[in-house]
Amino acid sequence: MRQTGKTTLMKQIFDMVKSENKTFLDLENPIHQKTFEEKNYDNVLFNLREFGIDPRKKSYVFLDEIQKMPEIARVIKYLYDHYQMKFFLTGSSSFYLKDLFSESLAGRKIIYELFPLDFEEFLIFKGKERKYFYDFSKKAKKKNKIAFEIYRKLYEEYLHFGGFPGVIVEEGNKRGVLDDIFKSYFEKDVRTLADFREMSKLRDLILLLANRVGSKIDISKISSEIGLSRETIYAYMNFLEKTYFISLISPFSKSINGEVRGAKKVYLCDVGLLNHLGKIPEGVIFEDAVFQNLKNYGKINYYEKYKGPEIDFIVNGEIAFEVKIHGDVKDVKRLFRTITPLALKQYYVIAKNYLDHPRSILAIDV
Repeated sequence: MRQTGKTTLMKQIFDMVKSENKTFLDLENPIHQKTFEEKNYDNVLFNLREFGIDPRKKSYVFLDEIQKMPEIARVIKYLYDHYQMKFFLTGSSSFYLKDLFSESLAGRKIIYELFPLDFEEFLIFKGKERKYFYDFSKKAKKKNKIAFEIYRKLYEEYLHFGGFPGVIVEEGNKRGVLDDIFKSYFEKDVRTLADFREMSKLRDLILLLANRVGSKIDISKISSEIGLSRETIYAYMNFLEKTYFISLISPFSKSINGEVRGAKKVYLCDVGLLNHLGKIPEGVIFEDAVFQNLKNYGKINYYEKYKGPEIDFIVNGEIAFEVKIHGDVKDVKRLFRTITPLALKQYYVIAKNYLDHPRSILAIDV
């Protein structure tokens, strides 16, 4: 997603590379773009010399915002294959980082995805770093009432303004920063990467999805409400997912076919942005925040039995989670009854309040 700190992180990596034979170029800069606009790719080497690169030695080229030059993939592949040149690339869309480079650099690339900060990272930015347990059983056992009281207010701030780094460090107008992030996404990613004729319809879809976070998506109903074909809605949804604006999760099933056929649920990339887009119920905001933190642990599904009980999240097909603002023992018992026929290994209620139960995990600890 745009403005998650990709450029800042890459500049830190640039400083860590112990070599003078390196350069950092921003492909939003037309001059830097021109460096790679050569029909003879060997000529790119002469252009890079202007930025301090000696092609006779091992070199490191850092390129920011490569979605601005989708044709650059061929150049990078050529230089990588024929010279001692290593590339570090960033982009705001998996359209190019995944699809464009999928075949051309098969087996020769590593992809890292950067998301808005989770609550653990949020605390680091706030100077309140604390120890976290990766194992869920330890999260349940090690909860602490004092820690809960210490971090409760910070969690409320996280739920309200989200995890974009620029928003967290802003001491004044956080809403203004969120507004800039949305405008930047719409003006740069949407207009640059997509060929959508009806931009207002895409905006309407975004607002509609924001009000349906945590709910199953009915494409036919959305198509009717917005006045676009099902095929167009599918194209818009695919674009929003590929540019990290939304996440879609499938129903839990023992078979892959069951997951594919079932209706998907939608979640927005950041709760601060979700709050910014409309008056969203507290429970929906909380569920979206838990989802953003849980996805660090692997694949996420939801479970819903026909005319029966639901499970908010199932992680890696093994661990069930029910999300409750005001969790109590009844929620734990209900979850146990639901997971019994599914033969899941673990189950927990994630509560915003302090629930002292061996099967509960505090939201601040996720």
